[in-house]
Amino acid sequence: MTAIQTTGLTKRFDGGVVAVDDLDLRVREGEVFGFLGPNGAGKSTVINMLLDFVRPTEGSATVLGHDPTTDADRIRRRTGVLPEGSSLYERLTGREHVEWVARANDVSVDAGAALDRVGLSSADADRAVGGYSKGMRQRLAFAMALVGEPDLLILDEPSAGLDPNGMQEFREIVREEARDGRTVFFSSHVLGEVEAVCDRIGILDDGELVATGTPDALRTTLEFGGTISVDVARVPDDLALERRNGVESVTVEGSTVRASLADPTAKAEVVAALDERTRVLDIVSEETSLERLFNTYTSNHRAERSLTDDGREGTRTEVAG
Repeated sequence: MTAIQTTGLTKRFDGGVVAVDDLDLRVREGEVFGFLGPNGAGKSTVINMLLDFVRPTEGSATVLGHDPTTDADRIRRRTGVLPEGSSLYERLTGREHVEWVARANDVSVDAGAALDRVGLSSADADRAVGGYSKGMRQRLAFAMALVGEPDLLILDEPSAGLDPNGMQEFREIVREEARDGRTVFFSSHVLGEVEAVCDRIGILDDGELVATGTPDALRTTLEFGGTISVDVARVPDDLALERRNGVESVTVEGSTVRASLADPTAKAEVVAALDERTRVLDIVSEETSLERLFNTYTSNHRAERSLTDDGREGTRTEVAG
């Protein structure tokens, strides 16, 4: 089943500015989908079209089986939303905000428990929001999005203002929601946060979706080999590992040999070469970071777009998984 699907979704603003360009996207029910992109990529515009806050210029979308342009109320009743820079009422308490959302959606809620879940104490619950820090406001907004156990959570930069503990708590709640069968769709530019909780990711750049898939599948598509660190009893002279196929660079720190690889199959060759000449004590294999994936896909997209000026067509990567 599909929770979110868009076909050719496009938004042009006055002056011909294209915020979202021909977006084809599918988010499955029950998955955690991370929507990545630099500031200004069009992520918030996509979310606004899914919730009918902005109408598309072309194309279509369905959310939980409904068309946002005709069934926005049905979508919103089943969707918890944490918008970027959410507006709160300075004079109301945290508890009053949660209770207001519950009344608006005709559901019951234990406001104290809802706030405690996101890390706000009973004392915080009864304070006016005007005295909240930025992180406390973000926690409150998250609690409001969770009211009524919605089928779909749409979160726009959900960790903004949170300290490391708050980010960890956010990740744990997202995992809990996914285990309960809910779909979580969130945009972020915090790459570590996305990799920690997402089943799949989509990368948006200049309004265009340039890649979708699991982080592992995207790594395989780019043929990134990651990094291997090998602790040895003695570092041999003249390693010459750089001359082996698939090895990009080699550094030595003390008794640790660290090799950056273009081909994952080169890991075995590096270990075997060292084992022939010294005693291998420990091996640590690291995957290519999501940051490198993100930077590679966006830079490749911009290079491809520059070719379209010469009449050549750019491409988008979509991988299984």
